[in-house]
Amino acid sequence: MNKTLDRSRNEQPMTIKQIYTGCIAHAAYYLESNGEAAIFDPLREVQPYIDRATADKAAIKYVFETHFHADFVSGHLDLAKKAGATIVYGPTAKPGFAAHVATDGEVFNVGKAKVKAIHTPGHTMESTTYLVIDEAGKEHGIITGDTLFIGDVGRPDLAQHVIADLTEEKLAGHLYDSLRNKIMPMSDDLIVYPNHGAGSACGKMMSKETTDTLGHQKQVNYALDPKLTKEAFIKAVLTGLTPPPGYFPKNVLMNIQGYESMDTVMERGKRALDVAAFELVANEERPMVLDTRPAAVFAQGFIPNSINIGLDSNFAMWVGEMITDIKQAILLVTEPGKEEESIIRLSRVGYDHSIGYLAGGFEAWKKAGKEVDAVARITAEEFAKHHAGKPLVFDVRKKSEYDSEHVEGAVNVPLNRINDHLAEFPKDKPFILHCAGGYRSMIAASILKARGWDNFVDVETGFNGIKKTGVKVTEYVCPTTLL
Repeated sequence: MNKTLDRSRNEQPMTIKQIYTGCIAHAAYYLESNGEAAIFDPLREVQPYIDRATADKAAIKYVFETHFHADFVSGHLDLAKKAGATIVYGPTAKPGFAAHVATDGEVFNVGKAKVKAIHTPGHTMESTTYLVIDEAGKEHGIITGDTLFIGDVGRPDLAQHVIADLTEEKLAGHLYDSLRNKIMPMSDDLIVYPNHGAGSACGKMMSKETTDTLGHQKQVNYALDPKLTKEAFIKAVLTGLTPPPGYFPKNVLMNIQGYESMDTVMERGKRALDVAAFELVANEERPMVLDTRPAAVFAQGFIPNSINIGLDSNFAMWVGEMITDIKQAILLVTEPGKEEESIIRLSRVGYDHSIGYLAGGFEAWKKAGKEVDAVARITAEEFAKHHAGKPLVFDVRKKSEYDSEHVEGAVNVPLNRINDHLAEFPKDKPFILHCAGGYRSMIAASILKARGWDNFVDVETGFNGIKKTGVKVTEYVCPTTLL
């Protein structure tokens, strides 16, 4: 027998695995040694972690949390209950449930491996980095949470949305000290395991890479530049931050205070409703009807007043941006087989009140002869022909995208601000809607349709397609100074 696979000889090497979920740019970590396991920053659905440990014949001993997360609801409570594990937070954490609050430098045994808690406040005050030490006593890597990313550091402006006294300047100062005094003195060969990668709203310029050595980060990460003074660091970290999504503080509070079991959420959401029952619930309980089909499919036909946020892109982020009430009751319309995925992905960001889904999907609704609506769409080439007549154009991309380049004469109403600017959309003359590729503009289109607009068309391929047609585009020109 291969000795490395013979657990009876206690020679199985430590395993550390990154479990990356691209749709929310999140990384959890699985550590296993000698029949014991630990999970770091788990997602809401915890069965995959339990299944992995079971396959390894390991017992999950700890659930380590690097901080109280803002951009997703952690699975710590369900995982601890189901696995009989202990939840661990860093110093100063005050969870509203049973957990072990570590002291700075405290060491935890996971099989023959060790995990050392290193308090690194800055992103939040309880933020903690976990140093993983293998069976031979060699320091292997650091699980940094949102303290250190690949190419960036965690934004220090989120905690103030929960605790007003924690200003972004104070937190940025703490982050500078944590990096300089706790992280940078560590060995260059340590592997950095962050909580997020590119696409997360928890930082500004994260790399698409999801791990790196600390030594390389010291060379290329602007925040680890040893020449930066604290004042310069604070300015660099705070410059260019956009407002965080509105659901972030709500997720933080759920992670601090606790939440319903995922089993309860799934049981409530996985209620298959035939057309008659779906219509009855929609009329009597007035939930939001959320259609998670792709934009192109939704445009061809949908239940009137339903809102489209497709699963095929940044679903969780846009749910969090566009649905202001985290306790909003939701009825789902999905592609066949996507019902459970829709419920799970809603719950990852705290939207736990799915109350059922349309059995048979939109096709069942249509076959029942019920009223349907649609969004008229045009190609980029058709847009180019229309543009000669100088139509009214609304661009729902982010302001930074619009400022970089946009269709000449287009009006910018970023999607996440659309509900505050509905008065800008006319009802007495036609207009054209577009985003970058058609996903966001369909969300906007569904919102406008639900509120009575029917005098617009959407560009299928958005600005990406429009640019290829030769339509005149206004580009940002960097100002120059004449000496």
